[in-house]
Amino acid sequence: MGLSRNVGSIDKGVRLVAGIALVAWGVLGSGLSGTIGITASVVGFILIATGLINFCPLFKIFGLSTLKSNNN
Repeated sequence: MGLSRNVGSIDKGVRLVAGIALVAWGVLGSGLSGTIGITASVVGFILIATGLINFCPLFKIFGLSTLKSNNN
């Protein structure tokens, strides 16, 4: 499929925790306007997805990686 991993384990954990928090805040956050809640949820889902598949398209575009260099 061509998706080479570029998200390390610490980055993955941060993405998953932040993503879950944003989705929860977007869905359950009282007093949030519709646009802010939807935006928080979408960003949260993106963070969860990139954490689960260990690949971030933005990292690929900018040539970044949080994997340790000796992970072969």
